This record gives sequence, structure tokens and C-alpha cells, in this order.
Amino acid sequence: MNPLRPVGAGLGFRRELLPALKVHVPDAIDFFELAPENWIDLGGAYGRDLRAFTERYPFVCHGLSLSIGGPTPLDEILLHKTRQFMDAHGIALYTEHLSYCSDDGHLYDLLPIPFTQEAVKYVAARIRRAQDILERRIAIENASYYTPSPVADMDELGFIRAVLDEADCDLHLDVNNVYVNSVNHRYDAVEFIRALPTERIVYMHMAGHYNEADDLIIDTHGADVIEPVWSL
Repeated sequence: MNPLRPVGAGLGFRRELLPALKVHVPDAIDFFELAPENWIDLGGAYGRDLRAFTERYPFVCHGLSLSIGGPTPLDEILLHKTRQFMDAHGIALYTEHLSYCSDDGHLYDLLPIPFTQEAVKYVAARIRRAQDILERRIAIENASYYTPSPVADMDELGFIRAVLDEADCDLHLDVNNVYVNSVNHRYDAVEFIRALPTERIVYMHMAGHYNEADDLIIDTHGADVIEPVWSL
């Protein structure tokens, strides 16, 4: 299949949404996003349903468990399976969080990477290896984080820019994460986005969050997108 690039507005492809989507896909939906870990090697009715949709719509793979910044070896088996899955379904774009989620086992959370030059080189090498296996450029997503790094050579913006340059990869811009971090860590969200290398932005997320306190917001994806996030 020839990979299709997503253009427009998309929707997360969830199994619980399938009954409604099989009846009608709203005109506002131009493509779908899925977590490949949830669909690789899945056969039966769900596998047939997925095939029916990937034959009609562009899809994006948004990884959840590669742990690109983690201390354990890169999961190359998962990457090879992901490439085969993307090839089989004609999916061009793969994105993953700029964070880590495993250390001798899954941690079931996305944890921040220290903003250091050593981490830049470490993560960039893993991204380059992932791109080689996937045979595609990948996009890394800016992550939300809630405590400052105990060790840092640079700020969040400098870290993201350095990783993008060192790895020569693309950026998946999560606008809500920028807003969340700007409140929690007291920086200007507009200036942050303006300073990003826009030529590397290939994909964006919009989502809602939970207001824990006036100075603490949690990225939950469990609420409507608020106007300040839309305005960004």
C-alpha cells in the first residue's frame, strides 16, 4: 500500500468507538490515530475492522511504550513489528513521546528526561536507530512534566531543539502540553511555541487537562480543550 499522509483533523481510533464509526464517520474527521502496541498482531473481527478503515482513511501511529529516553535497551523487536504493521496498513507517520516509561519493566507513566547534553546525545542516538529500523523519519512529542529536573544543562525548549537537531527528526507538537508546562513551570507558552523550529512540526495534538490547583495542571486528556489552548 502507498502510505497516506494525514491532513486536516483526526480522531483517536479506539475499539469502543468502532460500532459508531462503522455506521457513520463524521465529515469533520479526515484521518485516525492509533497506538500500534494496541493493534499489532490483532486478528479476528478487530483486525478486519482495522483493515477496512486503513483502506479508506490515512492513519498515524502514535507510540506509547518505546521509552525513547529510558535506561534499558531500545525495544528493537517492537520497532520491527511496528514497521511491518505500518507497511501492511500503508501508514507513513510514526510519533513517540520525548520521555521514558520503562526501567526493568513498564512504569505505566511517561516520565521526563533530564535536560542535559548527555541526555541529548543518548536520546538522539536511540531516535536515529528507531528511524533506521522503521525506515521512516519519526516525530517526537513534547511531554508534560511536573517537577523540575534535578540535573539540567538547559531548559525544556533548548533540550527539545537540541534533540531535534542531533537526531535530525521531526516534531509532534502537543499544544496542551505546552500550556500545561507553561502554567506549572511559569513560562510564556506563546514565546515557547514561537521559538520552536516550525519546519520540523509535522503533527499536533489538542487535548484537555485537569486543574489540580491554580499553579498545577495535570495533562489528563479527560476534558474539553479550553480556549487558551485553542488560541495557541
